[in-house]
Amino acid sequence: MKDATRLTRIGRPHDDRGLVNPAIARGSTMLAPSARELYDFPAGRAHYGRVGLEVQDALRSAQMDLQNAKGCALTSSGLQANTLAVLSVVEAGGKVLASDNIYGPVRGFLLNHLKRFGVDVEFVSPRIGAEIADHIDDRTQAIMLESPGSLTMEIQDLPAIAEIAQARNVVTIIDDTWSAGLTLKPLELGIDLAAQALTKYAGGHSDVMMGCVLARTEKLAAKLQATERAFGYFASPDDSFLVLRGMRTMSLRMQRSAESGLKIADWLESQTEVGRIYHPARADHADHQRFKSLFSGGCGLFSFDAPNWTDRESERFLDALEIFGIGYSWGGFESLAIHCDPQLRRTASPSRHDGALIRLSIGMEDPGDLIADLEKGFAAIRTPT
Repeated sequence: MKDATRLTRIGRPHDDRGLVNPAIARGSTMLAPSARELYDFPAGRAHYGRVGLEVQDALRSAQMDLQNAKGCALTSSGLQANTLAVLSVVEAGGKVLASDNIYGPVRGFLLNHLKRFGVDVEFVSPRIGAEIADHIDDRTQAIMLESPGSLTMEIQDLPAIAEIAQARNVVTIIDDTWSAGLTLKPLELGIDLAAQALTKYAGGHSDVMMGCVLARTEKLAAKLQATERAFGYFASPDDSFLVLRGMRTMSLRMQRSAESGLKIADWLESQTEVGRIYHPARADHADHQRFKSLFSGGCGLFSFDAPNWTDRESERFLDALEIFGIGYSWGGFESLAIHCDPQLRRTASPSRHDGALIRLSIGMEDPGDLIADLEKGFAAIRTPT
């Protein structure tokens, strides 16, 4: 069954009335039918609202079915999904290897907070593959990946990394937000834990924040659940409903976003201010062949560099846009643009872009209108100040 069909059918119907979506149940206290069952409750019965009710169960099932996972934890944000994945598998005295292109707040967690737990971090090249073996030692407990990197769009050799990590008993974790688990199946490639921000394409409407972590094995699923419960993670039923609803149309929205993004990227190639375009689905991307071998499609998030721009030119370009919003996140119905240089942090390898780096997230607007809007931005740069 194709994913587009699977996403419309998961868990249907949800009750004996034939509802195609679960009802939103809000509750904290769950009354036990007897004193014995207060502690010795049957498997499958919720005993406290924090562990989730029908709609959270439905969302977990949808995510697990989409990626053939053995377990799923829900979190209140994508950042929390990544930190939960790490905390589930590390302990004092260990070390995490992390791709140098990972999401900035995850990088901050590894550098500034994980060390308080007695765990060190070492950053490695974003394009590392089998060479990861040279960085693994007896202290290495986890490898943190992001492919593509959400700013600079490198594609990692996930099968090679997973094979080496499994042989060395090291857990692999990926931030899989770019593909939303739809166009890339990291668990099927051997990656152990796949985290993502459901805030993005799964939610799809810029009105909810949530994350999830999916586990490849039963053993990892148990570790994930134990850490989730110990740290008190919770996803509200209302937010879970919104994300589940968004998943029903996710494949259509991602396809539209990807198609429009390629049209805009191709147009950008003709603009004199634009240098390299960092779009993995384009043949001129350095990792395009690897992208084709691992991904079934793209999305609308990509970047380009402007060789002669400073931060000031980037700001003038963005401020001239009217349809593109200036803001974080992506994957919603609206198009967004940001300048990336103030948040780029690299220690293992330099970011190989020239001048300024601009990231675009392409939404549901007509691509012709978006191109006209970008023309306004370039016109502002060409006009003397």
